[in-house]
Amino acid sequence: QVHFVESGGGSVQPGGSLRLSCAASGFTLDYTAIGWFRQAPGKEREGVSCIGSSGGITYYKDSAKGRFTISRNNAKNTVYLQMNSLKPEDTAVYYCARVMCGASMVRLIVDSWGQGTQVTVSS
Repeated sequence: QVHFVESGGGSVQPGGSLRLSCAASGFTLDYTAIGWFRQAPGKEREGVSCIGSSGGITYYKDSAKGRFTISRNNAKNTVYLQMNSLKPEDTAVYYCARVMCGASMVRLIVDSWGQGTQVTVSS
């Protein structure tokens, strides 16, 4: 089964940091753009950030700008999301997926969702 494995989530206090990892299973990521999505209880899944195949193109939703940094290491077949200055509103399950990445991000409906990784920000 081809899917993504997300990890790195956890529980932190406001202002804390986490680094999420997205590892591909069953294929390589070096030729495709990857994005991070999140879904909070009662809300739609939303795009948070994405990175192009070369790493030169990145996108961040407004609320993530200045706090989150997306990166990739194709040699490790992994995409990362460094999250700093976390806020309670960042609490959600975070997922990664193959996307079209540019001025916006759109998931390509070709792969299954992973299990996601839970991020909880509270005092």
